[in-house]
Amino acid sequence: MQFHMGLGLLPIMPDTKALLESAVSRGDLLESSLENISKLLGTSDFTDGVIAELVENAEWNELNDRFYKTMAFGTGGLRGRTIGKVVTSLEKGQGDSVPEFPCVGTASMNYYNVGKAIQGMILYLKQKVSHQPAIVIAHDTRHFSKAFAEYCAQVCADLGCNAFLFEGPRSTPQLSYAVRAQNADAGVVLTASHNPPHDNGFKAYFSDGAQIVEPDASGIITEVNKLETEVYTALPEAERGVIKTLGAEADRAYMDKLKAVLLRPELLDGRSAKVVYTNLHGTGGHIVCPLLRELGFEVVTVPEQDDQNGAFPTVASPNPENAAALAMGVDLAEEVQADAVIGTDPDCDRMGVVVRNGSGEMQLLTGNQIGSLMAWYRVKTMFEQGKLNDANRGRACFVKTLVTTELQKAIADKYGIGIVNTLTGFKYIGEKLRKYEDAIPADKKGDYRALSEDETRNIRLEYSKFFVFGGEESYGYLGADFVRDKDGNGSAVMFAELVAYAMEQGCTLPDLLDRVFAEFGVYLEQGKSLVMEGADGAAKIAALVASYAANPPAEVDGSKVLAAKDYNAADFYDEEGDLIPRAAMLMVELADGRRFAVRPSGTEPKIKYYLFGKNEPQADVAASKATVTATLESLWTALEADAQKRMG
Repeated sequence: MQFHMGLGLLPIMPDTKALLESAVSRGDLLESSLENISKLLGTSDFTDGVIAELVENAEWNELNDRFYKTMAFGTGGLRGRTIGKVVTSLEKGQGDSVPEFPCVGTASMNYYNVGKAIQGMILYLKQKVSHQPAIVIAHDTRHFSKAFAEYCAQVCADLGCNAFLFEGPRSTPQLSYAVRAQNADAGVVLTASHNPPHDNGFKAYFSDGAQIVEPDASGIITEVNKLETEVYTALPEAERGVIKTLGAEADRAYMDKLKAVLLRPELLDGRSAKVVYTNLHGTGGHIVCPLLRELGFEVVTVPEQDDQNGAFPTVASPNPENAAALAMGVDLAEEVQADAVIGTDPDCDRMGVVVRNGSGEMQLLTGNQIGSLMAWYRVKTMFEQGKLNDANRGRACFVKTLVTTELQKAIADKYGIGIVNTLTGFKYIGEKLRKYEDAIPADKKGDYRALSEDETRNIRLEYSKFFVFGGEESYGYLGADFVRDKDGNGSAVMFAELVAYAMEQGCTLPDLLDRVFAEFGVYLEQGKSLVMEGADGAAKIAALVASYAANPPAEVDGSKVLAAKDYNAADFYDEEGDLIPRAAMLMVELADGRRFAVRPSGTEPKIKYYLFGKNEPQADVAASKATVTATLESLWTALEADAQKRMG
């Protein structure tokens, strides 16, 4: 397939290649950029024209940002800019505020990379299965998401795969569920989650509904790397697949399944809390609003943010981790006297909340706090209901990431269930869920995906491992295994039940959290990051990561380092004896009980820091929280100064 024909192209400069080579010799252009530009030069008039315009205008930084690397699967699949910092006249086309075409570049999200990714997936699937493969495709509200999704569906059909394409924007967790519900071989969602509006991404899922992990990730990349272009030749018509639309019926099936996450649905009877919900211009309102209303909640939405707009015009960042993103929701909650604000990111896999505390003020909860409250409530309730007991507790577990609060470990230990830590990235939690499902004997498993939650729980508790709850600090949670990714829709259901439980107890959610702190100790965390964009930023991040690996600190903020685990330099095994894949992450334990981790983000141009502090259970929870908070602030001051020193 070819795009961008008949656009009134700029004349191609015959000496483009010579000017590029000269820029390399001057140090203006990276050698890797020239190598990657050379791969695309001559593939289409449009591409040549874009590169020529950038060269003519000496936009060397822009060329480096677009071509310094080729894309590879990270914690979220492919992700990068689809709108350049510099937009050429060809890319702008007939567009106004948004370019008509995505930006050209091997490190950018465009038809070149999306086309190669979907073709690589198809080629890999055809090696893995003997039947005609089927792929479910979804997209969020971002710029070019719909076009990319329709393009992927057409490529699937042309190359002999059936495609299930959602009729409009849908959430990432619904894609995960649909892969399983349709018994498909893979799934794709076009999204960049909570990234800025200029980004987009391609998240890949396998037949279990979880994001692709090794060895399948490398298998797909191998096929992708064999492709020199996104251009392909369609199969004869008789060998092509078909495109099927998923709509209201698929939505209803997913919503009904989500209701099964409730442990005590009777709690919601007669307890109609008022909540403000915002989808931050994304997909969440499609499921969350009608579902909460069916559960009896009075839901008020933020009118200015209901619009499914990939520019995310009302927020600096569509990320519910950031208090600023929920500010309009909080203002509306004060106006209508709502009990809570719920916000989800554009692809609705993350959920943030602001709740009213005992003083009547709106209080933002962190992802660690939301997840811990849910984990505590769910395991406590399951024991109270007899679903978990002394006989089967050894087969129940939480699964969390290494950089998620240890409060969840303390809760798991108290109830005598297991705790498993994975690398950052919900795909690793999904990988554990596949392991637990695969461990069920075939003659006992039946049609596992058609079973009720009670039935699957009983089977897992008898023959395998029962996943009670999973999550990561970055506002991702999961309370069942029929979805294999973090689920903002399911999180809203679990949160609704938690609100109803607090109402039954005659307290607020912050009160509940303090009860947990009083019982298990105060565990507080802070997430920090240093942002460094583009090719230059990527080099700085890599150098900083290398500095930590080569010279881990011996002392930080006046406390001796007891251990520094470099997950990229040695083999580490999780609590179940499974090898943890190597990753660029350093975990440091200090003598005074504080910890911190540092790792480059897999989806954003930043290096991330995770700070952990704790205090033993004390009667004065408020004083304990203040003490721990102060130690974490002091720790970050020291780490930030050390990072600046390492970067020179």
